[in-house]
Amino acid sequence: MWIKNPRIGIAKEIMELQRPIGIFDAGIGSYAIVERVRAAFPAQDIVYFADRASFPYGAKTPQQLLNVVQSATEYLQAQGCVAVVLASNAPSVVVLEPLRAAVSVPVIGIFPPVAEAVRRSASGRVAVLGVRSMVDSAAMQAYADAHRGDAEVLLVNASALVDLVENFAFVHRPQETQAAISGFIAELRAAHPQVDVMTMSSTHLPWLKPFFVAAAPDVQFLDPADSVLAELAPHTSVGGGRTRCVATASAELSLDDFNTALRALGTPLQAELAA
Repeated sequence: MWIKNPRIGIAKEIMELQRPIGIFDAGIGSYAIVERVRAAFPAQDIVYFADRASFPYGAKTPQQLLNVVQSATEYLQAQGCVAVVLASNAPSVVVLEPLRAAVSVPVIGIFPPVAEAVRRSASGRVAVLGVRSMVDSAAMQAYADAHRGDAEVLLVNASALVDLVENFAFVHRPQETQAAISGFIAELRAAHPQVDVMTMSSTHLPWLKPFFVAAAPDVQFLDPADSVLAELAPHTSVGGGRTRCVATASAELSLDDFNTALRALGTPLQAELAA
């Protein structure tokens, strides 16, 4: 379990940043958002928080989701973050408004690009791939209904694919990863052959895009990250362009494994343990 007051050395390092933006989810998925924010705002200071002790979000109830994301947001606010990106589709869809009401820092969520998927679809059949807590929620059904127009939107549980990212199978065991994704896509398309656009609506899933494309080259796979940058822009500032990484860990998801994966992905970051 992580705590809100990390070791003094980590806190001092974070405090050296100038008006940082906090970006977090339950693991490696949100690093893709960190890269997008860094590319769009090169001088922005960032605190990247991988709360792996809370993985997976997809298995949590709405109240459990709210509890863990509120704790993470308050942690980042305590480190001086002027805005926080909740870089996970599931809690953004299910608990973003209660979270915003509970904290005093601006929180930006990330949402499945349903309307964009519908615009791109020739068949009027699209699929939202996400974790169970999102696709099974009334909030996600309402969100899909509000953006689908006359199209059919399938909500598909892809929690097993998220695990391929967080356990780094996609880095260390690419053939196994491809087999799992190809099987998943084949089963989905056998049941729904007209689906021609799918949204990768967990921030973990865009890491798997090459495997998705190999499994279904005729399908468009959409990344939900694009909308975050526009909403974040008013909160950005000129700092040193630095990124600090802190993480939690569990018995199954160690800090050493996380740092090994960061190196394998070619990132310059070294995560420090938040507790």
